[in-house]
Formats: sequence, C-alpha cells, structure tokens
Amino acid sequence: MNRAYVHGYDHRENIRLQDQASTLVELLHSDTSYPAGSRVLEAGCGVGAQTVTLARNSPNALITSVDISATSVAEARTKVAAAGFANVQFQQADIFNLPHGLDSFDHIFVCFVLEHLSQPVAALHTLKSHLKQGGTITVIEGDHGSVYFHPDSEAARKAIHGQVELQRRAGGNALIGRELYPLLHKAGYSSIRVSPRMVYVDASKPELVEGFTKKTFTAMIEGVREPAIKAGIVEQHVFDQGIRDLYRAAESDGVFCYTFFKALANK
Repeated sequence: MNRAYVHGYDHRENIRLQDQASTLVELLHSDTSYPAGSRVLEAGCGVGAQTVTLARNSPNALITSVDISATSVAEARTKVAAAGFANVQFQQADIFNLPHGLDSFDHIFVCFVLEHLSQPVAALHTLKSHLKQGGTITVIEGDHGSVYFHPDSEAARKAIHGQVELQRRAGGNALIGRELYPLLHKAGYSSIRVSPRMVYVDASKPELVEGFTKKTFTAMIEGVREPAIKAGIVEQHVFDQGIRDLYRAAESDGVFCYTFFKALANK
C-alpha cells in the first residue's frame, strides 16, 4: 500500500505543521467535540499537530491516536503531555492493520491523511470496520486546486503544480478535498455532509498572512523545491519566481485564498 509523505519529516516540516494547526484551529475544529466517555480514534496523528486541539475540545473523551511513524508518535506524545492533557493514548500502527477489534470506536477523526494514500477508499472502508454502528467519521483534507491569489502569477501556479505532481507520483492526491463525498460514499458511509472551509487572507488579517500564507502554504511549496526541479516538473528559475510571487501575495496589497473540505459521515 503506497503511503508517501512528500513533505518529509524534518524539523522545519514539523514547525510548518504546527503553524498550520494553530492558525486553522477555529476554522477546522470549532464544530468538532466528542461526548464524555466516548472512544475516539485519531487515524494518522502525525506529530500531534491536530491532537492537542482534539484533546482540548473533548477533555472527557478517550482518544487513541495512531500513526505509522514511530518518530512522529513519539513527538506527538511529547507535545500532548507538554500541553497537559491526559486523555490521549498513542500507538504506532498502520491504519490498514490496526490492533483494535471490530466496532471498537464511537468516533473516528482523520485529518490530512487521505491525501497521502494511494487507496483512500480502502482506508476509509478499513476504518469503518473499527467504528460502531451509528458512529461518526470526520475527515478533513485540503485541495491545492482551490488556491487563488492576487497578484496572479503563472510561475506561482507552476510551483504549486510541482508539489501536486510530486504527490501524485508518490501515490497521493493533493486535490483530494473535492472528492470527500464520493470517497466516503464508495466506502459505504451514510448521511455524508461536506462543508468547504475557505481561508481568505488579506492585509487586515496579519495573523493569517504570517501563519497561513507564509508559514503554512508557501513554506510547504518551498519545501519541495529540490525534488520538483530534480524531477523536471518545473524549471528552477520558474519555481524560484513562483515562490517570490507567493510571498508577494502576502504583502500589503496582496490576497490569498485556499479551501479546505470537512466531511462528517455515519456508519
């Protein structure tokens, strides 16, 4: 099963993930909380960027957070402990082969995971087997095809395409946000509700200019510079101009927009 994390696992990427999570807490998580005593599976917790918010929003739920990377699990455990939460247990595990029985969880939470999987429907179907009848799954994904900015830039679009194409070649899909409804439907879920969550950034929102336009999105694209150029997807001078133009959208007269998609469905 192809699972390639094209962004890498270095310290810079961990910082970017944390910037993303802290910037988008209200937009992505404000309507997600779980009842006291409910068992919640966070599938693909990574370095715990979303886990802290899950634990904070549902302090009396019992959260199990798993990831295939032992290094990421260790970092997530440290992060949650430092935040003072004791309602999360961590395990290194593959979501296609979880060490949990059928119908083990009341709720499942999946954030920025499906985009990295070559068989997202199979992943969703497998997760459904661990969900109790009537339980819910929440899925959040981005969609790099939803990006637009002012001033517009062909070079910036080509730089973004470099990241999208690298992810496609690795078996993932950076445009997966728009597909959440059909993916969940194919996996057999019911009562599927999908809502777009747009991040709109202009100079009146300095925290988003810094936290999202610069430190989340542009930093992510900038991070694939070498592999995108080496793979021949985009020429070096075009990529570098594209990054400059993305930063240009963070200036006082610039605008940046991106849409995430959040889905809630039942078993």
